[in-house]
Amino acid sequence: MPTDARPLRRDAQRNRELLVAAAREVFGAKGLDAPLEEIARRAGVAIGTLYNRFPTRATLIEAAFAGLIDEWAAIGEQALRADDPWQGLADFAMRTCEMQSVDRGLTEVCVGTLPGTPAIEAAKVRAWQVTSRLVERVRESGRLRADFQPGDLPLAIAAATRVAEISPDDDAWRRHLGYLLDGFRAR
Repeated sequence: MPTDARPLRRDAQRNRELLVAAAREVFGAKGLDAPLEEIARRAGVAIGTLYNRFPTRATLIEAAFAGLIDEWAAIGEQALRADDPWQGLADFAMRTCEMQSVDRGLTEVCVGTLPGTPAIEAAKVRAWQVTSRLVERVRESGRLRADFQPGDLPLAIAAATRVAEISPDDDAWRRHLGYLLDGFRAR
């Protein structure tokens, strides 16, 4: 994003929006190391225009994903308000996997640390706090294994999401997540 406070010209704003949309598509399909030239090409602009709007890969990644990470944290906050703590946790895990199973870039953003992306990192902290509260809420209800830790939920989500990448069956990750959630229940 430009560092000065002047609004962008209409054509510059349109190019920025095209670049962000193209980045979401290309990073989503190929991951965060996808060629920036491909993003510029898909947006219909020159690579110089991309670098003019986004001087680093990190600034482009942040523009493409910060809102989605905020949305993910909001899904967790909604899950915290569920009447049934277990169902809230299960819904959060399912919705997170739904988002990540079709978006390789989002998965990489969620599991990695990205220097130069303060908005993403702040949203991830918020999502982690929500995840921890979800786990504690289910534990307090007595419906979660006593040895289950908040950090186990992201690992389960990562495992289920990985199943989506390697299985030709589009629903394999859903079954896998179901098996994992069943294993997390208190007996």
